[in-house]
Amino acid sequence: MNPEERMVADYAGTSMTVGRHPMAHCRDELRNMNVYRANDLRTLRHGVIARIAGCVIARQRPGTAHGFIFLSIEDETGIANAIIDPELYARNRSLVTCARFLLVEGTLQNSDNVIHIRARHIEELNVTAAPTQSHDFH
Repeated sequence: MNPEERMVADYAGTSMTVGRHPMAHCRDELRNMNVYRANDLRTLRHGVIARIAGCVIARQRPGTAHGFIFLSIEDETGIANAIIDPELYARNRSLVTCARFLLVEGTLQNSDNVIHIRARHIEELNVTAAPTQSHDFH
């Protein structure tokens, strides 16, 4: 089996892989697109525009959040958080609710080492055919 076939089989059989994280396979391409790894975000200044990418592992839409959606996006170094406002959600509903891998661009906010990206643009990434799953609000 090649690495992609092995990863697909791992996820299909156990919902995880003991091999490299799916994002590690495309890190060189992401680096060329100026996409930061999750563990690099703490080195960035509050207010800069940054890009993150990864496997969506959780989608939350609390009733008290006035339509805002919170995404947890995992890459090979950890988890990054993104906030989707109601307007961006309305324009990209299917991506936000269904895409397995996303690229998110927006303003980095760092308040007392709580770091997230306030999204202004999202797009789906085609990383692997492995059947990854997320914990979702819907």
